[in-house]
Amino acid sequence: MNNKTLTIIGIVLGVILIGLIINLFINLKGSENMSKDTNQAVVLETTNQVVVLETSKGNIEIELYADKSPKTVANFITYVNSGYYDGLVFHRVIKGFMVQGGGFNKFAVEKKTNSPIVLESNNGLKNLTGTVAMARTNAPNSATSQFFISTVDNDFLDYAGTSNPGYAVFGKVIKGMHIVFEIENVKTATKNGNGDWPVENIIITKAYMK
Repeated sequence: MNNKTLTIIGIVLGVILIGLIINLFINLKGSENMSKDTNQAVVLETTNQVVVLETSKGNIEIELYADKSPKTVANFITYVNSGYYDGLVFHRVIKGFMVQGGGFNKFAVEKKTNSPIVLESNNGLKNLTGTVAMARTNAPNSATSQFFISTVDNDFLDYAGTSNPGYAVFGKVIKGMHIVFEIENVKTATKNGNGDWPVENIIITKAYMK
């Protein structure tokens, strides 16, 4: 084998080696970026505050959207931190619609609330399955402590203008939706004049920030 042939082989091997080094560098950078993206995703998943509702059926965890519904979330957290919800029940359950709680004890006695809050329904959030929204009267700015969890997509509850302001979504169930569905399917009756009341008391034994 002459010197010319050896030189050509050396050049070819050098090119291959450079290509391998470049490819390795690209892969390492890609892995680094992927690691950064993964870490960022984890941070995003845990940025929002979470409330745990311990119920007689099991635990339900709710992620709160303070960036979209700041006043509503602050109001909800105030009730949670004060222990207001402890011992109350899901008092209104309608299959194929929602489950509602946060206002009555198991004897169907309504608990005194704080002042009503401003309606934040025009926040871009929709009343989809698993979302949590504030219950209210026909007056838009009348929500206090009661909330409901949609068990189906309830688009007719979404904001549709000042004449149809809808209901303010402020969170979503991220764990325990099977518990919500279980509650949705309980037998209901009328209690102290309140319809759709579960025959078996569904008690919120404790509510707290995770």
